[in-house]
Amino acid sequence: MTADLGDRVASVRKRRGLSQRELAELSGISLSLVKKIEQGQRGTVRLETLRALAVALGVRTSTLQDQGDAEWASAETVDLWGPVRRALAARGDDLEERPTIEGVRASYQSLLPALGRHLYSEVAAGLPALLRDACALDESEGRALRSRILGMTGWLLVQNRQFDSAADALARAIDEAPDRGTAAAPVNALVWSHLRQGQLRAAADLAQQWADDIEPRFSRATPVQLALWGRLWLYVANVGVRDNSPGITEDALSLARSAADRIGREMSYDPAPHRPYGPVTVAQIAGECAVITGRPDRVLAIADSIPAAAVPSQTAAPRLRHRLDVANAHVALRNYSEAVATLQDIRALAPEWLPQQRYARDILGSIVRHRRTLTPEMRELADAVRLEY
Repeated sequence: MTADLGDRVASVRKRRGLSQRELAELSGISLSLVKKIEQGQRGTVRLETLRALAVALGVRTSTLQDQGDAEWASAETVDLWGPVRRALAARGDDLEERPTIEGVRASYQSLLPALGRHLYSEVAAGLPALLRDACALDESEGRALRSRILGMTGWLLVQNRQFDSAADALARAIDEAPDRGTAAAPVNALVWSHLRQGQLRAAADLAQQWADDIEPRFSRATPVQLALWGRLWLYVANVGVRDNSPGITEDALSLARSAADRIGREMSYDPAPHRPYGPVTVAQIAGECAVITGRPDRVLAIADSIPAAAVPSQTAAPRLRHRLDVANAHVALRNYSEAVATLQDIRALAPEWLPQQRYARDILGSIVRHRRTLTPEMRELADAVRLEY
């Protein structure tokens, strides 16, 4: 992070009449870290740290922030997705035989089972040919299918922390979409990309703009229209809690809940990737907000209140993310064995998904710091999530 952040923290701290030691005590951050931040001696500062400072200082997180909070892909992950990036750049120019919509649709459908199980190695192997064929389809007839495939590609690249290539794929998916309803799915993925990089203002602005643009009439709206709109408000809620704006969070959750209640059940509004929406999804995002604001008991209560039958897919990314919230709540309550067991369950469900989650590394890193010794299971998990220290 730059000296600009240090200047902002020091300025607000002084206006609040706080010493560095008092700010450290209020925020729960070490005095040495507060000093290093104010002196511009930290190369990066985590979004969680910025939020803790913002809460202590009574300002929004984005007031202090001067850059994102992205963790980029490992060299191994970059290599895995290299052919996909090259296929995006080629845009189907070198094909000798023109593909058909039926053939491209069949190839797309064949990838969905592996995508649903987060088998990224398998998806990355099949996606380049699909992209080249999709981009070579007739300009007008292939737009909707091409938009969906480009949107799926963008989502995968965000999931695998290759944000620049993801932004290109998602921008093209939005441009290719034949209508705003189709475009809303890649827009959701682009909002998520901003959020995953810690770009709070960009995420909030894009989500609110599109939520206003596609706001449905509840008496006539389809479940998919309601889900796309409600999902955008969940992102607004997510930004609000990270930006220390509880009023925005509660309002956004209320709007998202109204859409979920209208649908009345969990449903999938996009099969690639499997994106669920409904009352359970809203409850789980409320749990995520609770864990960020330091209410681990609330997270566990939400998890316990959701019947297994109400969650059709345990491997959908939002479901896996909720399990990480549960693990984090257990860590906050010093239930380390329960946290490890939860991480093991996630690994069993989605072994290729888990290493792409910095959140998992943060959780396990906290366990390592608080334990005098590690069990063999903890050491194995540390290797699985690629915990460096």
